[in-house]
Amino acid sequence: MKLFNSLTRQKEEFIPIENKKVRFYSCGQTIYLDVHLGNVRTYSYWDVLVRYLRWRGFDVFWVQNITDVGHLTDDADSGEDRIVKTARDKNLEPMVLVETQIKRFFEDIDALNIQRADVYPRATGHIPEMIDFISELLKKGYAYVVNGSVYFDVHKFPSYGELSPSSYSEESAGVRVAVNPEKRNPRDFALWIKAPPNYLMKWPSPWGLGYPGWHLECSVMSQKYLGDTLDIHSGGIEHLMLHHPNEIAQSEARTGKKFVNYWIHANHLIVNGRKMSKSLGNYILIRDLLKKYDPTAIRFFLINSHYRKNLDFNEDAFKEAQNLLTRIKNTLTLIGQIPGGEETTLTADLEILETEFIQAMDDDLNTVAAIQSIMKFIRKLNFALENQRKTVLDVSKGKIIELLEILGITLETANMEQNKGELVESLVDLLINVREDLRKAKMFGISDKIRSNLSKLGIILEDKGTGTIWKKQ
Repeated sequence: MKLFNSLTRQKEEFIPIENKKVRFYSCGQTIYLDVHLGNVRTYSYWDVLVRYLRWRGFDVFWVQNITDVGHLTDDADSGEDRIVKTARDKNLEPMVLVETQIKRFFEDIDALNIQRADVYPRATGHIPEMIDFISELLKKGYAYVVNGSVYFDVHKFPSYGELSPSSYSEESAGVRVAVNPEKRNPRDFALWIKAPPNYLMKWPSPWGLGYPGWHLECSVMSQKYLGDTLDIHSGGIEHLMLHHPNEIAQSEARTGKKFVNYWIHANHLIVNGRKMSKSLGNYILIRDLLKKYDPTAIRFFLINSHYRKNLDFNEDAFKEAQNLLTRIKNTLTLIGQIPGGEETTLTADLEILETEFIQAMDDDLNTVAAIQSIMKFIRKLNFALENQRKTVLDVSKGKIIELLEILGITLETANMEQNKGELVESLVDLLINVREDLRKAKMFGISDKIRSNLSKLGIILEDKGTGTIWKKQ
């Protein structure tokens, strides 16, 4: 399996630190607003990655943070805490907002069949570890204290910014970050921020009352649960510019070890030529979208593009996703209705399907090619339904469902069986009506043939004075 490593900017064979065990950390939600479509696009890919790795036999330990303090309105240490600002705007206590939004977050990802991570650490639950982390950086000379705040000195870390070198080609103030007179260098970033008076979200520390910096939180929580070196760290492509370079600097400065072996980043969801984001106000909430579209179709839409490419939001793409799902469901329903034949030629195609699926997913999680391999097999299956043995058809159905599950597409088999039953009843009633018309036309040979063939299928017709009734044998 190969993944595109943002650090080396090339595809690399994935080799975990420990055989068949994967330490995976994905940047999670700052929990101040509901989840939007751009958020879940990213989360759906990490879900697929975990599902696929586990299907291939890896033991994945997946950690995804919940940020409930410290993420300011400007990612570069300026502005106001997003939780505090939103809570004030809604006239809520910050932790009331957090508890409400965490509940809604899980409701939204559950609706889209995004499986939950193994651990969801909250930033506010790890303040002591963050204080210890900062203290170590201060002792090693990588950080400095100014007026109750603590900053990381990027000049002490020579490889700072190697994850996204183009972002650091200019050293002038104001290129990417705002000027802060407390900082020795404009690119220095806050590890601990002094809290203003009457600020609710603050904790005691050796440097005074304050709260942790956003970048620090992910390093502390990931290393607490996964160790000093992670196999995979993922996030949105916007994290390439600031958040992840800061994570690398502070983590490796503290441990002296490589922080992450494989960095992977998902690209943007695009609306009218601009990325979907809360800061731009052009986001579409999942809750609103679910009122209009089937959740499985939304999920299908999200993964039917490569994670490193931009995805345009439009109505046609949703309709296409729904059409593909309908084709799949129709085929699986037909398998349950057709008695089958004697051929087993699809057995070879089944092997090709799994091989092509694995090749696609091994190629940097190419979900588009993986879906295409499934649809190609379904086309072959549709042409061969009546000729293949029932056992081959059932195995084909099971394999399609299995591979779709890896992509997070769970078809409601119970509903499919219910729909199949309703369809059978409707077809039998239709044939009874046709038979009655044939009998009235004295075409008894054809009407008797209908009765005989239905009997072979286990449907028994009984002609009564009030009409024909049927029952299953």
